[in-house]
Amino acid sequence: MKRLSKALVGLLLACGVCAKAGVEKQSRGDVAQLPFTKEVVVWVNEKGERISTETHYVQALTPALHENVRPAHVLSKNNDDMNDHHIPAKGKPKELQHPHAHPKPPVPHPYPHKHPHPHPHAHFGISYSPYKADRTCKNQEEVNQDLDRISEYSFVRIYGTDCDQTKTVTNAARRHNMRVFAGVYDLTNFPGSLSAFGDAVTGPDGKKDWSIFHTIAVGNELVNAGTNSAGDVVAAVQKARSVLRAQGYKGPVVTVDTFSVLLDHPELCHVSDYCAANCHAFFDATQRPEGAGAYALEQARSISARAGGKRTMITESGWPHAGDANGVAIPSAKNQDAAIASLRKSFDYRREDLVLFTAFDDLWKEDNQFTFNAEKFWGIHRGL
Repeated sequence: MKRLSKALVGLLLACGVCAKAGVEKQSRGDVAQLPFTKEVVVWVNEKGERISTETHYVQALTPALHENVRPAHVLSKNNDDMNDHHIPAKGKPKELQHPHAHPKPPVPHPYPHKHPHPHPHAHFGISYSPYKADRTCKNQEEVNQDLDRISEYSFVRIYGTDCDQTKTVTNAARRHNMRVFAGVYDLTNFPGSLSAFGDAVTGPDGKKDWSIFHTIAVGNELVNAGTNSAGDVVAAVQKARSVLRAQGYKGPVVTVDTFSVLLDHPELCHVSDYCAANCHAFFDATQRPEGAGAYALEQARSISARAGGKRTMITESGWPHAGDANGVAIPSAKNQDAAIASLRKSFDYRREDLVLFTAFDDLWKEDNQFTFNAEKFWGIHRGL
């Protein structure tokens, strides 16, 4: 064969996948054999006339490898480029081989999960009472200052309409784009007490903007306290919803009671737009602060199951930083921190279903035989 010098060598490759002869079928548990590729190399002279044909069988690339194969070097038609590539003396290149295939590098582990929320308290609620230690009412400026300290929460829960708190708290909340979980504490003066909500959202032009309200609650633990029967509360919620809807409020209307009452009286869930339960692990003498979140979450799930799958919000949960022990449930600043951390962790991906209790110490409260001298000392942000 004439030596080829400064000539264009054309390689026409025709590839087909075939099975290697004699390879036995593998069992399901064996590693699959790779198929083989037939490569046909056609040699041509300077005039493009075929001189000879060779056939080689090489192991085929897997699809994963195909994605990462370096492209084969393409010979240039430029004669100078041809001189840069060695041609064997017999005029035939070395046996054609696949370029070395580099598998994809291992996929790096994803970055550690970053918290989806900008602040540890974002999207949680926080409870708040606008009273001074002597039981007098805080004015608008004092309420503003309090909410300035807890503005990282998405909404604030209040309990009654006295002290004009529906208006002062909604005014303060607007300054931070917070919403208000409002309510009437009991059925005294009901349904006249409902007028406080419309008054709080009426602007100078006489129009009402109800969007500030997260929820409106009718009563707090009325059945648990023995103040009203479950039937009384059901009727009151139905009445409140009718009155508020007529005024333009379209948000949730609920009644709040302890988790044990809601388990005994699922009708309180049924009449509410969602189940609203107060739940404190501290009042269970077998509970430690590290389990406060799991405890509250389990009660929420039990209530939902009892109510046919209805959503449950824990509308109070916390831990006191001072007071007397209740079994292994011991009040202390360290234990309060552990309990709040546990609650945040357990409700991390359903934050809108938890109201932490409470923003500041309620020095206006009085203890009774069930409160372990801790009633005043549930404030989470006492050090701010």
